[in-house]
Amino acid sequence: MFSVTVRDHMLVAHSLRGEVFGPAQRLHGATYVVDATFRGADLDDDGILVDIGRATEELRRVLSDLSYRNLDDETAFKGTNSTTEVLAKHVADRLVEQLTSGAMGPAAGVSGIVVTLHESHVAWASYERAT
Repeated sequence: MFSVTVRDHMLVAHSLRGEVFGPAQRLHGATYVVDATFRGADLDDDGILVDIGRATEELRRVLSDLSYRNLDDETAFKGTNSTTEVLAKHVADRLVEQLTSGAMGPAAGVSGIVVTLHESHVAWASYERAT
């Protein structure tokens, strides 16, 4: 299995509903380092799984739709706690849309993606899905 990982970051504001979240129920900011790992068993004729440059551009594009925004105001998260896990799934789903639309170029060998949001150097969450 081959993998290619690209990285970027995003800064968001949000609040979380429920006593389990303690002080995070109040509006607060979060900075996430975001890794997107593309996985697949086969490389193309040029010996690549996915174009790293295009994957980096698409990750940046997906994150730009979230960065410097209050996620409480975003339609995509209405009625949902925008937890790290929920955000990882959202980013993964958007990247798969970009991948299947051809925005990352030829990537027929990509069979799965893992998106990891690092909240800090000691805590992170991931979401993995098939393409």
